[in-house]
Amino acid sequence: MTERSEDQADAFFQALADRTRRDIMRRVLAGEHSVSAVAAKYGMSFAAVQKHVAVLEKAGLLTKRRSGREQLVSGEVEAVRSVASMLAELEQIWRGRVARIDELIASDPDQED
Repeated sequence: MTERSEDQADAFFQALADRTRRDIMRRVLAGEHSVSAVAAKYGMSFAAVQKHVAVLEKAGLLTKRRSGREQLVSGEVEAVRSVASMLAELEQIWRGRVARIDELIASDPDQED
């Protein structure tokens, strides 16, 4: 991975490390919502929800646009696919290591049956 893609991965995972932000992502991936509508779902201030949205936007996981006086947010499906791709790559590495361990155990002549 390039330095830029590593930085992007850091931003993705930092943003998704928070439970509230993951929940916001679930909501905005299902469809576009106003920040006010999103904020109404949480027992925190509007400003706190705006900060969560800003972190997700900075990471590239959602986009925000203005419609009149409202700010509308929607999830970036391609960014989520990128996160899934990174995780799949890590899973393949892990599976390869587990398979190698299985091979070593199977070929151990001292292994008791």
